[in-house]
Amino acid sequence: MDMVNIKINNIPLSVPAGYTVLEAAREAGINIPTLCYLKDINEIGACRMCVVEIKGARSLMAACVYPVNEGMEVFTNTPKVLESRKTTLELLLSVHNRKCLTCSRSGACELQQLCNELGVESADRFDGAMPDTRRDESTAYLVRDNSKCILCRRCVAACADQHVAVIGPNSRGFDTHIGCMFERDLADVACVACGQCIVACPTGALTERDQCDEVLDAINDPSKYVVVQTAPSIRATLGECFGMPVGSNVEGKMVAALRRVGFDKVFDTDFGADLTIMEEAHEFLGRVQNGGVLPMITSCSPGWVKFCEHYYPDLLPHLSTCKSPQSMTGAMIKSWFAEKEGIDPKNIVSVSIMPCTAKKFETGRDGMSGAGEGLQDTDISLTTRELARLIRRCRIDFNRLPDEKFDEAMGEATGAAVIFGATGGVMEAALRTAADVLENRSVENVDYHEIRGTEGIKEAVYHIAGMDVKVAAVSGLKNADAVLKKIQSGEADYQFVEIMCCPGGCVNGGGQPVQPADVRNFTDLKAERAKALYDEDKNLPLRKSHESPLIKKVYAEYLGEPGSHKAHELLHTHYVPRKRF
Repeated sequence: MDMVNIKINNIPLSVPAGYTVLEAAREAGINIPTLCYLKDINEIGACRMCVVEIKGARSLMAACVYPVNEGMEVFTNTPKVLESRKTTLELLLSVHNRKCLTCSRSGACELQQLCNELGVESADRFDGAMPDTRRDESTAYLVRDNSKCILCRRCVAACADQHVAVIGPNSRGFDTHIGCMFERDLADVACVACGQCIVACPTGALTERDQCDEVLDAINDPSKYVVVQTAPSIRATLGECFGMPVGSNVEGKMVAALRRVGFDKVFDTDFGADLTIMEEAHEFLGRVQNGGVLPMITSCSPGWVKFCEHYYPDLLPHLSTCKSPQSMTGAMIKSWFAEKEGIDPKNIVSVSIMPCTAKKFETGRDGMSGAGEGLQDTDISLTTRELARLIRRCRIDFNRLPDEKFDEAMGEATGAAVIFGATGGVMEAALRTAADVLENRSVENVDYHEIRGTEGIKEAVYHIAGMDVKVAAVSGLKNADAVLKKIQSGEADYQFVEIMCCPGGCVNGGGQPVQPADVRNFTDLKAERAKALYDEDKNLPLRKSHESPLIKKVYAEYLGEPGSHKAHELLHTHYVPRKRF
């Protein structure tokens, strides 16, 4: 690697030749502030928060895009630099909704943090006319409040990176604002509900539709039996909301917190993940053996499913008919569990804690009423962020909680279910079961390393029972689009494909904790969070879904066989083509 010698604040450094000034300063222990910059997604040098003085340059330069070169001398904290950054913040505040005390991002807002750090004492120095703004509450999953937008374009870049690009800058000059084409509501365009725009936003301009009050109302209603389930990835991310290191596994504290919030039962969505594998593996084997539509593509990511319905409706027959683990668990709560406990399912409120905003959309989809007409599989879906707010609202000291276990009825799961939260995890879990069935024996190797990792597209060929099974694990809709084009043209010869909407899978979902840019740009959040899941899988006694005693019991007592008529009624669904414009 070619290295260059530079100085930053008179500190000599030797850094790779391809570095920007921002990256080089990080090596010297200096965090240059940014607002618009997101590595590999939004590198436009537009907000001017990262300006620095470079010896010999006539003006201040944007550190996020300015490359280092031999002998360069950089100064990051001169009076000229500090005054420029402070003025930029004051100009942003002059057209910003400053009702910070009631903003969901208060305390975790990058604009607020920079104002504190840079000593902004007056928020009204440039006060004058305010742009007309609107609040878009048209969807069931997301709220846009342009009065808090700073036009950093990070949401626009995130949406484009997802190959959706349904939002962008409208109008010009003082009237510039972020919106959909022709000023349509978000509900009227082909948004896939992934929420990646939310986790990219530095302020409170984009938030999930908060349903904490609905949950508390249900818990405080004596006629309701309120059950909660938590997705596999939540245990690896919730701790970040309470100051714990990225990748901390807080399963035990999470369960304890949910009990103290007041839920009647606390279940593990991993149970539904194991069920998903049983049904999905059976469906895959049936397609292979009976000449069904191949490749079969997974269907547990509702953002991906919605993307396919909008953009590739001709490929819908390739999707597995299996519901997601959220909906499978919800259906079993209102059928099998309700019958066992003698509870009228109409009195059950089924709540899920999920890593993505698309799960909110999924709860209202047609075909998500497995337990009977009028009985939604899941009534309310909260994101990880909402759960953290709910815990704080109930004044629960999360970090001091003991570790507790899930309730037994749906609290036992295998390692195959745990890894659902990482890209490639669903595929690996399915292969563990499919290999045993096809080989008619217990295959010792359960680690499919070729489809692990955070790369957007991973391919592998596995030799199982005398045949080659070519698979692909894909995350992020830009990568999904590339693979789907190959499937559409006949160029790809996969038998099984996993697609996850969010880059890196559920651990990087749009409902996960928001990390500031200086963390996102220099920490591999996807890898750190996924590691917690693979570590748990490695240490569990059972790592194949079909070996779970609870799963065996459910099929023996209630469902019969995988793919049975009852299983199809409860655990399978259908899809519909949707308009793109």
